[in-house]
Amino acid sequence: MGDATSLRSHVGKVSRLPLGATEKRGGTFDGSGMGSRVLNLPPLPDLRGKAEIAGVLSAIEQHPQSATPLLDEAFESPKGVAIGITGPPGAGKSTLINALIAEWRKAGLSVAVIAVDPSSTATGGALLGDRVRMRTDPNDDGVFIRSVAARGRLGGLADTVYPASVFLRALYDRVIIESVGVGQSETDVSIVSDTVVLCIQPASGDSLQFMKAGIAEIPDVAIVTKADIGAAASRALADLKGALSLAHREIDAWEPECFSVCVTNHSGSLGQLFAAFTRHQAWLGEKNRLTLNRNKHARSWVRSEIITQFGRRGLELVEQGFFSSADTKPFATARRILTEFSIVHSGSVQP
Repeated sequence: MGDATSLRSHVGKVSRLPLGATEKRGGTFDGSGMGSRVLNLPPLPDLRGKAEIAGVLSAIEQHPQSATPLLDEAFESPKGVAIGITGPPGAGKSTLINALIAEWRKAGLSVAVIAVDPSSTATGGALLGDRVRMRTDPNDDGVFIRSVAARGRLGGLADTVYPASVFLRALYDRVIIESVGVGQSETDVSIVSDTVVLCIQPASGDSLQFMKAGIAEIPDVAIVTKADIGAAASRALADLKGALSLAHREIDAWEPECFSVCVTNHSGSLGQLFAAFTRHQAWLGEKNRLTLNRNKHARSWVRSEIITQFGRRGLELVEQGFFSSADTKPFATARRILTEFSIVHSGSVQP
């Protein structure tokens, strides 16, 4: 997946907007003649350093339509793999991420993290709890951490996580997406990740509770954290294996690996986790599974965008004449569909 040298080559001057970005009013929108607010973002190879990467992510969040060409460029030129980390609060997700970052940096791999935090009820912004718990060197250009607010959305992710993950996947060797610890509804992480890790802490509940949560069907790797607790961890592991054995899976699907880890003293358990990552990535490399999965995730995101902006009836109409499995530019596809139905004006979606 490359090494950190290509990322270090992007280090450059700091600016509020990405280097070379300009802002203008007017113009056309996908040839439709509708005026738009346009932010001309630099191509991926021209990005310089973490400050500019953060600036592009802000542009994606604030003016997603203007970022369409850059996002489709990123979608078509992935550099790394995306690892989704999900699980209930207190399961040790942030502690695990700290350990993963440290080991990948030792191996010379660049790492980006998207940490989805609960939203402030006052401002709607992220509370930054997960970011505070991550211990990284701010001067290390091989590590980039971005906190985003869930803004009350069910599913464990924020609306901007998919485009942000696609963008960062084109720049970093590993992209970690940590979903907000909401428990029973956090399954959206599966459509933004190549590999999904489910973290469960001891005394989390029995198999029935895992099945009710709906998350037993999405992990590629399932771990019980805090293995040093002993008997409680062993019981949780047995329950988790039971839940995974009952989950519905398609023919030729990956069989999830399940084991206990203790991040605080390692004791070889992290090596077991990295070995599981390697095996799953090798499996994805067979039969073109990685590309097929990413295209499937892209179509799911387009569907979600259309449902969000136009409603389910709109999606039914779209699928009759606009949506096709042959589409390879998810962001341009969503933009084209929204434009066709005249619900995008001046660079923003109107109710």
